[in-house]
Amino acid sequence: MNVFFEGPVLWSQIDANMHLRHSAYADFAAQARLTLLEHVGLDASHFVQLQLGPILFREELFYHREIGPNDKVRVTCELTKCRADASRWSIKHEIFRSDGTKSATVLVDGAWIDTRKRKLTGLPADLLEKFKGIPRSEDFVEEPV
Repeated sequence: MNVFFEGPVLWSQIDANMHLRHSAYADFAAQARLTLLEHVGLDASHFVQLQLGPILFREELFYHREIGPNDKVRVTCELTKCRADASRWSIKHEIFRSDGTKSATVLVDGAWIDTRKRKLTGLPADLLEKFKGIPRSEDFVEEPV
């Protein structure tokens, strides 16, 4: 299992129905993606220096089971689809509560943006090689450029 985030559910993440609020699932997935990138050697300092960053086009959440106050979550990440040059990509996250129950699936589609030009771009060759180290799903699809 490719776990890239583990942590507690905070009181501020609980809604009026006493379970994890909807946007907290997306926050956990985003934190897991950041850790995933750092795991393959793409830390935030690279992106700041290159004025490059990830951008999302789509984020879709599927809720399976509730997560309550003071629980702990584990979040997995896998690359499900990617262009050969990694200019566009899709990642699947699964969020599990402490008893091992899958509570949510988060799917995102993204790309890279040049933060100066505000235009989509690819990764430099050295970062592309690191990006290729991201764990892939069993049904991974590589798309042509």
